[in-house]
Amino acid sequence: MISVIMLTYNRENMVGRAIESILNQTYQNFEFIIVDNGSTDQSGKIADSYAEKDSRIKVIHLPKSNIGTGRNTGLDMAKGDYVTFIDDDDTAEPDMLEFLHALAVECDADIALCGSYKEVNGEILPNCVFDEKLIMTPEEAVVTLLKRKKYGAGMPTKLFSKKLFDTIHFENNRKYEDIHTTYKYFANAKSVIAHGMPKYRVFRHGGNNSSFTTNDLLLTPEQLDEYFEAFRERTVYLSNKLPKIADYAQYSEWSYMISMCNKIEKNHLKQCSKQLEFVKNELTAHYDEFYHSPYIEEFEKEYMKRYIG
Repeated sequence: MISVIMLTYNRENMVGRAIESILNQTYQNFEFIIVDNGSTDQSGKIADSYAEKDSRIKVIHLPKSNIGTGRNTGLDMAKGDYVTFIDDDDTAEPDMLEFLHALAVECDADIALCGSYKEVNGEILPNCVFDEKLIMTPEEAVVTLLKRKKYGAGMPTKLFSKKLFDTIHFENNRKYEDIHTTYKYFANAKSVIAHGMPKYRVFRHGGNNSSFTTNDLLLTPEQLDEYFEAFRERTVYLSNKLPKIADYAQYSEWSYMISMCNKIEKNHLKQCSKQLEFVKNELTAHYDEFYHSPYIEEFEKEYMKRYIG
């Protein structure tokens, strides 16, 4: 059985579409846990109405809480051998569960993942779509995750062995919980299989928690501070857990810093001046190590020359 977990918060115009995309799956052996995270609109009632018609749906109503708390609550109820997540403003293709389950079983993998489309202002764009099937060790899977080209940290599009959540829980006090935990699941998996065929559709809109990823002007000091802290912790964790990729983990942290430096400077984000100072101090202190890293991209060298000197 697969446990599908979805949080909803004030998405009354979208949540029904997301629910139906799961109910219409070709793979039917699932339970659907919907966590109403304190909605003040009709989202929770809409979820209840679906639960009255389908016994596989279980709805939990929480006081207003964050994503980590909601997901942990869903996991506490989950009885499946595998767990996957869907966001309440997205949809799954009808064969997504069947596709991911077949991948996981084929290679006895702890994590299986697929590609996706993203819809931005009515335009359908590929999002982490690739042709080949990748069977990866934890080291290979984490490095591919850090590269952010074939897949990213978001929980949707991924099917996890339930046992991965026995010791690694979501953090209850974070706004961007995926960046704090996803890499840990990959690092602790015995193997990961990825096939970039798009089986999920992401809808980008102004209300997305991650809307800043498509609009640099939405970057905030709070978001940057959380990312810097999370990526520092990630470097330390991966250096201990997977020492073979410690150098790449460190490079990835600096790579994010120079990218943010460019975005802050280019967009004149004066509200992020403190974060810009932090980045410049860090990259100045590690200039030679980063600039001469075997992983550094040419554009990153140009940014280093332009902004760090």
